[in-house]
Amino acid sequence: MLAGADLAKNYGRTTALHHASLVVDRGESVAVMGPSGSGKSTLLYCLSGVVMPDGGEVVFDGVRVDELSDAGRTDLRRSDFGFVFQFPGLLPELSAVENAALPLMLDGTARRDAVARARELFPSLGLDGLERRRPGELSGGEAQRVGIARALVLAPAVVFADEPTGSLDTRTGDEVISLLVSTVKDRQAALVLVTHDERVAKRCDRIVQVVDGRTLPEPKRVQ
Repeated sequence: MLAGADLAKNYGRTTALHHASLVVDRGESVAVMGPSGSGKSTLLYCLSGVVMPDGGEVVFDGVRVDELSDAGRTDLRRSDFGFVFQFPGLLPELSAVENAALPLMLDGTARRDAVARARELFPSLGLDGLERRRPGELSGGEAQRVGIARALVLAPAVVFADEPTGSLDTRTGDEVISLLVSTVKDRQAALVLVTHDERVAKRCDRIVQVVDGRTLPEPKRVQ
């Protein structure tokens, strides 16, 4: 479904990616690991079209992402890609369910319909009954679950997650990552997850190591 081949990316004289490649299938979750500064987040952002690679190609469902215009890549991210970050960045003036519905509203869906669709995700994410709470009234784990709901509300084909449990305690992080992996798999989407935590990575189907901007030739399979 999604493939990055021979990707290169430089920031000035700093090489972030050098001949990095990654293939992700529908229904598969892949964890990307590596030391700080290894290029793992840059790989995620190149695959998702947030950052343009300097070399190589990214193909999603037969479309060359790296050849799309800025507007084309923006449309792709709004229609087919979902994002979960370390800090969910919820808007404090909106309720939990309104935050989750925001991508739909930005896409032109009427508020009432958007909120109704977002609300459908709440029970499976352990958020039932929290729809009207403001972000300041949520725990860190609850806020991150709202962030996951926001990522899933447009039914994306691929979810990109960058250190989604990095700001959570171990128990809450385990709960959040279990929900994220299982929900994505149930929807037959793909998950690309960047993490430094091997415990989190082992929840995925496969682990790919990035070292000095390169993906290792033999990805580590989860036992």
